[in-house]
Amino acid sequence: MPTSTRNAQPKFNRPLLTGLVVALAALSFALPSQARETLRIGYQKSSTLITLLKTQGTLDKTLAQQNIDVSWHEFPSGLPLLEALNVGNVDISADVADTVPIFAQAAQARLTYFAQEAASPSAQAIVVHKDSSLQQLADLKGKTVAVTKAAGSHYLLIAALNKAGLQFSDIKPAYLSPADGRAAFENNKVDAWVTWEPFLTSAQRQLPTRTLADGEGLASYKRYYLTSDSYAKTHPQVLKVVYDQLHKTGEWIKTNPREAAQVLSPLWGNLGVETVESANTHRSYQVQPVKLDQLGEQQKIADAFFAAGLLPKTVDAKDVAIWKP
Repeated sequence: MPTSTRNAQPKFNRPLLTGLVVALAALSFALPSQARETLRIGYQKSSTLITLLKTQGTLDKTLAQQNIDVSWHEFPSGLPLLEALNVGNVDISADVADTVPIFAQAAQARLTYFAQEAASPSAQAIVVHKDSSLQQLADLKGKTVAVTKAAGSHYLLIAALNKAGLQFSDIKPAYLSPADGRAAFENNKVDAWVTWEPFLTSAQRQLPTRTLADGEGLASYKRYYLTSDSYAKTHPQVLKVVYDQLHKTGEWIKTNPREAAQVLSPLWGNLGVETVESANTHRSYQVQPVKLDQLGEQQKIADAFFAAGLLPKTVDAKDVAIWKP
């Protein structure tokens, strides 16, 4: 009669089982609970709020809690910064002047606005030497004017010329960086200089200057923060963290102007603390959401640049994506 196998126990290969247990245990320790990511931020020296976040480490610490590292990439100006953003070399852009996205749109970049700083019209101006014969905007006709191409000051110059009944072709533009513009102005190589903070206050405190016009009634001078369309869609939670930190920092700099100036002074080429503090009074630093129906001045900028022959084609300023916090 055959023996029943109902209660027979399975036989295991103990050495093989032990090896599998050890291997699985090692694998569990090797796998991270969540893969770390890196947020690549492009900025300029003039990117005040982002610079403060970088220096104080606030954003790094906050994002580290979400397993996100931050890498910082400095650019000389807004146009190469947005070009890097467009080709995917950085993920978000610190603030750029309101004019810069227009040039990016003309180059068919697909970018998303995710924050803005409220208008700061007095943060840029057209200055001449105190003893200059130029007394009003109309006197700029035929003169050489230093201006940074695509910067907010570029639009201010166009708007000021239009107010005076002049065309952009009525002047001789000298496209210079702020530092080179300062040197050319100081050495009387140009008749006027259009610039923004903190370069403006620095020149006004160190040189005998006179202001022909600032942005009041001419150019609001908003600054925008941008990201790529793809990053906005895939990382909305990261943008929320960045937005919140920018908003808090904007409030902090207004509540603590002297402390903020002391932090920024060495970062801005050891510019005097009093100069930095004074310059910051002309900036709003009020971080706000971007709304499509508030881009009217962006369209004015686009139309003015096209009319001046600075853009190869017309641009629809509202043909952009908007991220909402």
